[in-house]
Formats: sequence, structure tokens, C-alpha cells
Amino acid sequence: MSAHPADLLRVWLTEAREAGVRMPEAATLSTASAAGVPSARAVSVKRIDERGLAFGSSLRSRKAAELSVNPRGALTFWWEPAGRQVRAEGRMEEASREEAEEVWSERGRANRLAAIVSRQGEVLGDRRDLEFAYEQAEAEHGEEIPCPSDWGVYRLVPEAVEFWQEDERRLIERELFTRADGGEGWTRVLLYP
Repeated sequence: MSAHPADLLRVWLTEAREAGVRMPEAATLSTASAAGVPSARAVSVKRIDERGLAFGSSLRSRKAAELSVNPRGALTFWWEPAGRQVRAEGRMEEASREEAEEVWSERGRANRLAAIVSRQGEVLGDRRDLEFAYEQAEAEHGEEIPCPSDWGVYRLVPEAVEFWQEDERRLIERELFTRADGGEGWTRVLLYP
């Protein structure tokens, strides 16, 4: 068993993909406002490494506003066919511009076009306005679509990661990794269901 939760998470992600989970990289991101009002939404985790779990976002979104005043968050993966869940909690940070551009370039053309025409979370008067903006962007851009200045990558730097495996008797297997004092290394314990 690995001493780092990122290693186990990558294994479970691969096994979820092999089990036929559609979009196994999808996770629920939970954030809170400065007043502690929670909100949650699905994101697509693009990178998992020893630094943390990274996903792209509009820097004008509600999540970006919440993270600017309360830089703490949680990500939860749920892979129903595998009967597994992973929960990671920690501080959030904005990744470098270079990493944002790398992740942007890995997105499909349709995803990049949608991102440049979206005013994420703002009121949309008529769906046709969005469709028209997309069609215009599609006509204006070739394959190269530069990363907008208001799009970036956030990384959850985990302080705790829990792996949850269901059991037919409801004797759920739970293993919790917590970051050791000083941020170096991890402590692993088992939890009661």
C-alpha cells in the first residue's frame, strides 16, 4: 500500500474507468462563502499528483469568488458501479498561469469554445444568445484557441483524504490519510463505518 493518497486515488480512478464509470474524473467540489454559506457543483479533475487535485474554471465564477474569500474546499468522487467514494479536504490555491495554459490546451475544441462564450453563473436572458455566441466563436477560431485571461486552474492541496469502499453487510471499509505535522508525509488510520 502506498504511503501517499495520490497513488491510491490514481489506482481507484483507473479501476473506476475500467468498471465503466462515465467520466470517473468528475467530482463534487464544495466551497463556502466568507459567511460560511456552502455551495457544491461538479468539476472535472484534470490532474492528480503529490501537490493535489487540479481542475479548470472561470476565474469569474461563483466558486472563484468563494475561494478568494475562503480558500478551503472539498472534493468528493462517487463511483457507484465500484461502490467507492473518495473525499479530499484542504486548502485551495490557484495554479500558475503556465499550468492553466497547459490544462486549457488539453481540452477539446468544443470545451474551449464553450468556455470563452460562457459568462459562468450570470443570468442568461435567452438560450439563443448563447447559441449565437458559440456559433460566432466557432466561425472566428481555428483549432488554436488561446487561453482566456479569466480562465485558470485551481488545486485542492489536501490535508485529509478518505477512501470509502462499500461492503454488502454495510461494514464499510474506510481509510483516512491525514497530512502529518509539518506537511511532510501522511498518517493512515482505519475508521469505523
